[in-house]
Amino acid sequence: MADLATQTGALPWRQDRNGRVEVLLVTSRRSGRWLIPKGWPMAGRSLAEAAAQEAFEEAGVEGEIESTPVGWMTHAKQHVLFGPITVRIAVHRLTVERELATWPEVGQRKRRWFSPKQAAEQVDSPELALMIRQLKSGSREVKR
Repeated sequence: MADLATQTGALPWRQDRNGRVEVLLVTSRRSGRWLIPKGWPMAGRSLAEAAAQEAFEEAGVEGEIESTPVGWMTHAKQHVLFGPITVRIAVHRLTVERELATWPEVGQRKRRWFSPKQAAEQVDSPELALMIRQLKSGSREVKR
């Protein structure tokens, strides 16, 4: 996997009023599939900082991003210049502190909160589904 292009993504989560974990997913622009906010690394920013920026642009959320990835996943995508490519994505948990009414890609994507079980069932990536389920299972402590 070392020769794959690297992207970065945010796994936005929060606790509802009853203390239950919820996961925010967004739709892709082309296919409408549910996924996490993700994108290319940004000059002058760490992968975690770039993931937080993608969460703002694609999902309209802000919060505390974890600097260490919770995991890695692969994703097949259609690149404008290079055609079909597979990328490796560093996934960082983002504790959502603010949900904005308007954001850069508000008209291009849908966003929706899911239970971890529902979110894991919605995404295509088995690797991402496992990371989402781990939020629920507490296999890594969920930061408040």
